Amino acid sequence: MTYDPILHHRRSIRLKNYDYRESGYYFITVCVRNRAHFFGHISEDQMFLNESGEMVQRWFFELENKYPALKCDEFMCMPNHVHFILNLKPLVGADLCVRPYNVSNIVQWFKTMTTNEYMRQVKEKSWKPFSGKLWQRDCWERIIRGEKELYFIREYILSNPSQWNVDPLNFYTDTQGGHPGLPLS
Repeated sequence: MTYDPILHHRRSIRLKNYDYRESGYYFITVCVRNRAHFFGHISEDQMFLNESGEMVQRWFFELENKYPALKCDEFMCMPNHVHFILNLKPLVGADLCVRPYNVSNIVQWFKTMTTNEYMRQVKEKSWKPFSGKLWQRDCWERIIRGEKELYFIREYILSNPSQWNVDPLNFYTDTQGGHPGLPLS
């Protein structure tokens, strides 16, 4: 199929006229391409990370070292996606217009570092290979507005493993085959 700008136009989910360098809390979800299960498994409503899931978790907390005005908040690595909250702190003694990074830069760095390490471990430790890219192209993000919303999003992230079996997007498993996101017959 050839490119058709009307059919293939990707609409931004970003809030128009919002500066994503702004201080505040951001809720992010990043999915594995094709929702493949790479990072562990769910059992009895708990997430059990494998080595690749532990690697993804390590890189999440490494963000604070890369971006000094960032505080990593809640995090949950699931078999085929991650949820996390970023807290972008005000830059002390600096004007906002000189902040060298925004939420997109931070998420892109996280995706790059985890992909690079995952590829190394495919070669060194025979981790399950992936085709094309490890992560989906974009991520889902939400600007968190207020303490009440922050509380509920933290609860959502922490309870995500207990919702795994009732989410129709998770019916796909690597051992059963089938199409990601569709229930198996």
